[in-house]
Amino acid sequence: MTATTRIHLVANCIQAWGHARPLVTLCARLVKMKTDLCVTLLTTAAMFGRLTKEAARNFEIGDESSQRLRIVCMGVANDFIGDGLIEPMWKALIAGEGLECQQTGTSYNPLPVPTAVIFDFFAIKNTRIVRSLSGSSVRIHSWWPGLTYHILYQFGDAHVGGLGNIRVRAEEESRKSGRPYHEVAMEMFYTKYGGVVGLPGLPPMFDYENYTQDFSLGDKAMTELIPQVNENLATTDGVLLLSFESWEKEGIQVARNWLAETGRPVYTTGPLLPPASKTSVANEKIQSPEGAEIEAFLGEMLSRSGEHSLLYISFGSVFFPVKTPEKLWAFLEVVVELNIPFIMSAASPFCVVPEEVKEKVKSYGKGLISTWTPQQMILDHPVTGWYLSHGGQNGVTEAIASCVPLIMWPFAADQPMNAVLVTDVHKVGYELLEVRSGSGLQRIFRTGYTPVGTIDAVKAEARDVLGKAFGKDGEEKRARMRGLQRATLAEWEQGGVSKRDVAAFLESL
Repeated sequence: MTATTRIHLVANCIQAWGHARPLVTLCARLVKMKTDLCVTLLTTAAMFGRLTKEAARNFEIGDESSQRLRIVCMGVANDFIGDGLIEPMWKALIAGEGLECQQTGTSYNPLPVPTAVIFDFFAIKNTRIVRSLSGSSVRIHSWWPGLTYHILYQFGDAHVGGLGNIRVRAEEESRKSGRPYHEVAMEMFYTKYGGVVGLPGLPPMFDYENYTQDFSLGDKAMTELIPQVNENLATTDGVLLLSFESWEKEGIQVARNWLAETGRPVYTTGPLLPPASKTSVANEKIQSPEGAEIEAFLGEMLSRSGEHSLLYISFGSVFFPVKTPEKLWAFLEVVVELNIPFIMSAASPFCVVPEEVKEKVKSYGKGLISTWTPQQMILDHPVTGWYLSHGGQNGVTEAIASCVPLIMWPFAADQPMNAVLVTDVHKVGYELLEVRSGSGLQRIFRTGYTPVGTIDAVKAEARDVLGKAFGKDGEEKRARMRGLQRATLAEWEQGGVSKRDVAAFLESL
C-alpha cells in the first residue's frame, strides 16, 4: 500500500447510520476510481463493526482496491455525536506515524500526511482540532449527508433561505435577557411561528411543517453543536453532497451558488449504494440477526400473494413515533384488515413493540417484525410493492434505486421536505397526515388542511392510502418512479453529474 499510495484522504462522521453508511460507500468508490489514493475512515467503537461489514459490500472477492480503505476505531464515544476523538489519531497521522485500531488492536503502517479530509457537517470538534493542528495545509470538505434543501434551510445563511448564525444571535439575546444561552439557541432553532419557508423548486411550507412529529433525540451534544453548524461550515473548503440532481436540482444549484460566493466547490455524490452483487447481498444479510428468516419470508409471500404485494415499514435506525405509538399499531391493524403482507423494522432504540402486537402479527401469519432489516435486499425483491418510510435521505434513495414507491411518515430533519418532493414534486407516493403529532397538527400550507390526529382518522386515512397504493393510482405512481429510477441511476453512468463531480473532487486532491 505504501509503495503506490501518493495521496491520503481521511474521513469521519458522527454516530448516525444514515450519515455513516453512505460515507463508507463513497470512500469505497474513491479508492476504486483513483489507484494512488488511500482513505482512512476514522470511526467510533459503536460504528466500527457495522461499517466494516458495510464496506465489504462494495468490493468483490479479490478486489485489491479494498486494501486502500482503512477503517480505524478511535475509541468509545461519550455521546450520540461521537465528535472530538480525533486528536491523538491526527497527531500520529501528521507526524508520519502508524495508527492502532482501538477496537481490534490492529496496527496500520504510516502513510503520507493527509492533505484533505471529509468531515460530517456536525463534526465541529474534529474540524477545529484538525484546523488547530494543521492550519490551511489540509483542505476540509464538509459532508452533507441529507437533503440539500433541508441543510440550506437549517444551517445556511439568511440570504439563501437559512437560519444563519444562531450562536451569535443566541449569545446576544442571552446577554440582553439573562436567559441561559442553550435555552435561547434551541428556541431559535426549534420554535416556529407559522412563517413560510420558500426555497426554489420546493412548494412553500409553514416553518412548523418541518417538525411533523413530537419527537426529540434528547441528547445534550445536539443542543451544543446545532447553533455552531453555520459558522463551522464557513471554515471548510468545499462540500460533498449525498444528494443528486435528479432529486433536487434547484436546491443543489442554490448550494453551488452559495458556496461559489466564497470560491468553494460543491460536489454531488448520490446515489451512494453498494452494488446489487451476490457478495453485497450476502454481506447485508449477515448484518441482520433475522436475515435468513427475512429472505425466506419474502419468498413465501411472493408465492402466496404475488409481485408488489408486500409493504415494507421502516423509520430508520433512530426515529420512531415514541409519543404516539398507538397510531402505528392502529395503522398495522388496517394492514392486517386489508390482508397486506408486511415487514417492519424495529431498529430504533425508541421502538418498543407491545406483546399484544407481537401476538397479533404472529397469528396473522403474513407479517414480520425485525430488529434490523437488510433493507436493500427487501426493496430489491419482486414481492415488495410499497415502502412506508420516515423519509430520511438514504431510505428515499434506496426506494428510488429499487423502483419502490413511498408512503411517507416524516418526523423532522430532512424528512418533511423529502415527503413534499415525493408527493408534490415527483408524485411517486403519498404522505400520511393524520399520524402527525405536536406542532404537526396544524394547518398544512399547500392544501389548507388541518389534520385531526385521532385513531379513527389514522385508520380511515390508512384504508384510503393503502387502497390507492395497491390499486390503479399506485401503479401510476410506480410508473413515474421508473422514470425517476432511470434518471437517478444515470447520475453515476458515463456523463452523469455525480460521476463527473466525484471525478473532479479526486482531481482536486
